Amino acid sequence: MNTKTIDFSKFSSIRIGPIVDVALIENDGVPEGHFIVGSANNLLVSPTPPPLMILSKQYDFIRLEEDGLHIGAATPGGRVVSFCKKHDIAHFEYLSKLPGTLGGMLKMNAGLKEYEIFNHLIAIRTQSGWKQKGEIEYGYRKTSINEVVFEAVFEAQKGYSVERYEMFAQMRSNQPNDPSAGSCFKNPPNDYAGRLIEAVGLKGKRVGAMAFSDVHANFLVNTGGGTYADALSLIEEAKIRVKAQFNIDLQCEVVIMDGKNLTKK
Repeated sequence: MNTKTIDFSKFSSIRIGPIVDVALIENDGVPEGHFIVGSANNLLVSPTPPPLMILSKQYDFIRLEEDGLHIGAATPGGRVVSFCKKHDIAHFEYLSKLPGTLGGMLKMNAGLKEYEIFNHLIAIRTQSGWKQKGEIEYGYRKTSINEVVFEAVFEAQKGYSVERYEMFAQMRSNQPNDPSAGSCFKNPPNDYAGRLIEAVGLKGKRVGAMAFSDVHANFLVNTGGGTYADALSLIEEAKIRVKAQFNIDLQCEVVIMDGKNLTKK
């Protein structure tokens, strides 16, 4: 089994984590007992992570075939958008403003507003073979996918839109520039996590070098040298305060990788 040494304090988007040897997934071989990290854009990795694995560059591809647009699970969203612009393919413009690679986007049904990765999905190829979209349960920022995805095929419709691309760019213009793992919490039904965090007085709140951004309260940002413990402290404080004041259980969109207690908080 080949491995890759990753420094998560540089590799992860929130710039927190240890240096770890991560197993490489090659030729569809998935090591048992390992957790996939993708491009670590929505991960908070503890100093004691569980065994981790990552897709090799073998799964970074995009090609147009008769049955649709085939995209490898290690392909970055920006590369998909560039390909679709070049080949005049519609419905992928929003991926330019979503960090990460396709596998992670599929796992959490990533998107912006009503534009979601599952909207034009046909099927995915996993460890257990091809699965049609109708065989997968999915909803707002969640799916029933519980195994490694190798690739997916999407509808390939004509009509790349510069207007849609610019609209998505504008939608993301209010996000902080500091390192973060994206939205910290999922939006509860008929409400916004950012509004709730601000309402309980945590917008701009700092613990060490970690803070809930004063630009957008639902972004937990690393202002320089932030630690796992500080990040976890703020996450727990937000959950406690929002529960106490609004009786709402905030659910993390950030995946917490801790070998002692692996959970999606």
